[in-house]
Amino acid sequence: MAVDLTRLYATDLRDRIAQGQISAVELVTACLKRIHETEPQLQAWAWLDGEYALEQARALDARRKSGAPIGALHGLPVGIKDVIDTARVPTENGTGIDKGRVPREDAGLVARLRAAGAIIMGKTVTTEMAFMQPSKSRNPHDPSRTPGGSSSGSAVAVAAGMVPLAVGTQTGGSVIRPASFCGVVGFKPSFGMIGRSGILPQSPFLDTVGAFARSVPDAALLAEVMAGHDPADRATVPMPAPRLHQTAIAEPPVRPHFALVDLPAPPETDPRMRAALDELAGMLGDQVERVELPPIFAEAQQTRTRINQAEMAKCYYNHERRGRDLMSPQLTEAIDAGKAVLARDYLAALDWRDVLNAGLERVFDRCDAIICAASPGPAPDGLGSTGDSAFNGIWTLCGTPAVTLPLFTTEEGLPMGLQLVGRLGDDARLLRTAAWLARLLEAQQEPEQIGETA
Repeated sequence: MAVDLTRLYATDLRDRIAQGQISAVELVTACLKRIHETEPQLQAWAWLDGEYALEQARALDARRKSGAPIGALHGLPVGIKDVIDTARVPTENGTGIDKGRVPREDAGLVARLRAAGAIIMGKTVTTEMAFMQPSKSRNPHDPSRTPGGSSSGSAVAVAAGMVPLAVGTQTGGSVIRPASFCGVVGFKPSFGMIGRSGILPQSPFLDTVGAFARSVPDAALLAEVMAGHDPADRATVPMPAPRLHQTAIAEPPVRPHFALVDLPAPPETDPRMRAALDELAGMLGDQVERVELPPIFAEAQQTRTRINQAEMAKCYYNHERRGRDLMSPQLTEAIDAGKAVLARDYLAALDWRDVLNAGLERVFDRCDAIICAASPGPAPDGLGSTGDSAFNGIWTLCGTPAVTLPLFTTEEGLPMGLQLVGRLGDDARLLRTAAWLARLLEAQQEPEQIGETA
């Protein structure tokens, strides 16, 4: 029986291409077939040209056959969120204001992907200017439900087998939440690990590039290629990129210890998510302890929103001036709220990252990672919102790395993600811990996933 290439892990596909077992053209052809079958219902793509993808694949196959060196992502198709510039390929930022916009240059991370041999498959759907207005994308597990946002198309494309890897961005919960709703791995690295030149800025203090994949090692591989100093992004620093993939596939020196966190003033949580977390804690036994964060964390989401809105009012000024009438009420209301934020309140809010991370030190001194829900529950009914990011925004404000593991499933077959959070700058350790936990649970689980009931 022929192997379904669209369901293999990216690292497996990469190795098969490198060894000549399959070609990049064969993989792209399989992905295009899958897209043809699922795109009319799921609407993951803002721009796609099959011949453009095949042209890249043919060039990469010729390079491998010539004996020239190949990169870490050689022949792997990658979806790029449509707020990330791609040279001579439309980047419309999910808004009619930028309809027909075609950048002259690649974003810094896209240039890195090309240099590593990745195939830029196309542009995945974003919500309007990476904010909260729902996009046209649909959840592959139930098209009547949201896939989350704002990186909706990237999560859908990976979950549906359209591509093995995709890139997104997160300012609140725009990687971790859609990964949870769509049942894939989502990785939001530490703030400043991946440069953002050539990406639509919404909130420079918060904006973070993230990766979607079907396994933790795959997400680590993609993030590692994108990581490194970007001279056009002051949030990055000139130092070597971390060895994320090699660390992610390694065994931890000791069994990891986890902190199961109850957030102060917790958001409304689906009872099925609570039950799944309790079941996981029971399985881990003395490897997990329940921890309450300092009360100041109860105000973190409000603080993150204040920064987001104030910076959005500045960053989106030119778009508003050119086409406020084309913006959704949800977006204009947020921009207007940002205009009303006092300078003293905005500047005070910027201090919170250091304060909150100081409060986390006592947790990470004892534990390898925090575990908590990646979303309040499964993707909510209907298409009127992208879901609640309350479980994600705190960690975006902290700048800490976070990863979604698709471990939980409801009785209807809807995914719910577990979120692991690591110490700021300790991304490789977090990925190693997440991969260890995924392997442990995969070995222990019956056919039903954690949280699933008959």
